[in-house]
Amino acid sequence: MTTRTLRKIIQIDQDKCDGCGNCVTACAEGALALVNGKARLVSEVYCDGLAACVGKCPQDALHIVERESQAFDEEATNQRLKEKPAALLKTFQGCPGSAVRDLSRSRTASQDSGRQSAMLSHWPVQLALVPPGARFLNGTEVVLIADCVPFAYPNLHADFLKDHSVLVACPKLDDAEAHLEKLTEILKAGDIRSLAVVHMEVPCCSGLAYIAREALKKSGKDIPFREVTIGVKGEIKAEVEGI
Repeated sequence: MTTRTLRKIIQIDQDKCDGCGNCVTACAEGALALVNGKARLVSEVYCDGLAACVGKCPQDALHIVERESQAFDEEATNQRLKEKPAALLKTFQGCPGSAVRDLSRSRTASQDSGRQSAMLSHWPVQLALVPPGARFLNGTEVVLIADCVPFAYPNLHADFLKDHSVLVACPKLDDAEAHLEKLTEILKAGDIRSLAVVHMEVPCCSGLAYIAREALKKSGKDIPFREVTIGVKGEIKAEVEGI
């Protein structure tokens, strides 16, 4: 029988959490993880109740409360941390580099007229790291871009990043099923106005459009859809409207 005592422990407001991952990296005990785009307590025995994670939350979603719970188990925690390289890989995906950031307000025009201004409005951009329900997705036109497109298409910022929320993925080298699941969650959770897919002309890259179409069907969302194909020489080869 598990012994429960009255003690201080973390509590997470799931409605406020935007999945930035700051708390995950702040917890030295590995008690927190990102699950389906939200911070979760892995186990009560890993939380020491010292609140190192609380001040790292920009949404004020974390608080220390006093309630009955399992006691903090230092031995079990140390054993868990030893297994971090393998067993905890997914738990620690919430690295500082995946923290959600709004870049639109800090963006400034280039002082050098010979250089283009950056049009990226948010961070992160990798589909695997973007939390469903992220505020930068609400009320926006989302563009899903294949990894190789930025290297081939010189006008990417002006044509596809400006005034858009951006997701980046590779249908060949990444986990396509995971991308389909994540994109479906994002479409269900966010107030997204339209979805566009920009991919290279090579056959394997068209899989990104398939993922997007299937995600739209599974999400039940009826929004405008556009597919843009980029040639390896940097030109737009084709544009298709609708699923």
